[in-house]
Amino acid sequence: MTSGIHHVTAITRNVQKNVDFYAGFLGLRLVKQTGGYEDAEQLHLFYGDQLGSPGSVVTFLVWQDGAPGRVGHGQLGEIAFAVPPDSIGDWLQRAMAAGVPVEGPTREMGETVLRLRDPDGVIVKLVGVDLPAMAPLPDPLAPTRIRGVTILTEDAAATADFAARFGYRPFREEGAIRRLQSDRDVLDIRDAKGYFPAIPGTGTFDHVAFRAADAGSVRQMRLDLREHDGLTNVHDRKYFLSLYVREPAGTLFEYATDAPGFTVDEEAGHLGDTLMAPPGDAARAEDLKTMLPQFARPGEERMPMRDLPFTHRFHAPENPDGSVIVLLHGTGGNEADLMPLAARLNPRATLLGVRGRSSEEGINRWFRRFDAVTYDQADIRSEAEAFAGFVAGAVRGYGLDAGRMTYLGYSNGANLLGAILQLHPDVVRRAILLRGIQALEQPPEADLNDARILLLTGARDPFARMAPALEQALTEGGADLDARTINAGHELADEDLTVATTWLAAHGKDDKS
Repeated sequence: MTSGIHHVTAITRNVQKNVDFYAGFLGLRLVKQTGGYEDAEQLHLFYGDQLGSPGSVVTFLVWQDGAPGRVGHGQLGEIAFAVPPDSIGDWLQRAMAAGVPVEGPTREMGETVLRLRDPDGVIVKLVGVDLPAMAPLPDPLAPTRIRGVTILTEDAAATADFAARFGYRPFREEGAIRRLQSDRDVLDIRDAKGYFPAIPGTGTFDHVAFRAADAGSVRQMRLDLREHDGLTNVHDRKYFLSLYVREPAGTLFEYATDAPGFTVDEEAGHLGDTLMAPPGDAARAEDLKTMLPQFARPGEERMPMRDLPFTHRFHAPENPDGSVIVLLHGTGGNEADLMPLAARLNPRATLLGVRGRSSEEGINRWFRRFDAVTYDQADIRSEAEAFAGFVAGAVRGYGLDAGRMTYLGYSNGANLLGAILQLHPDVVRRAILLRGIQALEQPPEADLNDARILLLTGARDPFARMAPALEQALTEGGADLDARTINAGHELADEDLTVATTWLAAHGKDDKS
């Protein structure tokens, strides 16, 4: 039977550092970038040999600025790549020169091993063993293919027995580790009794996939495992057909076909060049291109990210005009939510999405609330001040033109913008407030003579009754205010885009400094 590892998938919180490590430092080829097949708004990167051959591929789900997980039993603990046996010394020097955390070399299971940590803390072993690549990379020292993975388990015997279904057989034992081997690679089953259980998150592995000969083999495996808990249906992932199942101790296994492979939608010479949308999300391809985090390949110019008090993300258009739209999401949103809308307002604007720091039952907000219409006034003032500091830092750190910045806020984000306009009138000069209301109970008098503001209220919005107070405060402050009621509820509507596009075209010129 076809056996061995097909690919290994982990989770990263920083796409640029991930690309720099795997494509830059390790020298793997980025062979595919897609929106996730379970969540198209999640970037998925695939690295491997020159063709992304099965058995060479490590993939990463990008949870940009996401919470870290915890390594524990019921999960992979390490991935190992084969490198030429005489290259270990060179890799040690490379790691030390690049500042990559490294341990070793050591001898494990009779093989010479270097143990590295990637930027998320994932353990990557380089094993000096002669395993030729199916499609060699240009660097003669580059990894040739996956040597194996280490599985942390509370029931080593049950995990090993289950792995036998995928072509693995006992090979040797060393301490708490029993090694299984297939015709191509190895599984190290580590007895992790007494360890903490794994918690999903960035810096952890999601699953290991094993090779299936063809679609028939995948369907037969599903039949064989029909009584097993945690079995999924067969999934068409475009590049392979697969199913998922948890082994008895909890580690997620996948069973995936070699075909059709990554050249099904890109030529071999251009693998990984284009962001691919899952077939079911083809209609959203342009929106996904805007929402998913951007990155630079090794050697390409990139924007260095600054350490500022709010999590944020840029989207740079292909032909920027120098303007910037700063985005403040609504309750439960994130820094990418409003990017498709903003890209339609001005396709040439650079977008700066910002994430609110207040968390309510696990969802993002800009300030605390006591109920739906009663807000923590001290928190509003504190976060407004922090955001003003963020803007000053972004202008300095990224070289932005403050006179060409427009602020777009929706719902809770619009409420904070309204508060910032009143509390720090020198920060925001041009703003689009979608479903904004007065969040301040005792608003100060503010000089808003230099501010241009569009306020769009939904006729059926249950919070609309609180919008006139904001309108009055902005008008009394001297703002150039365009306040309209449109045919909508609290949700965003097509009319928001129509009205805002026209308004921005008329009011989006450079402000006087």
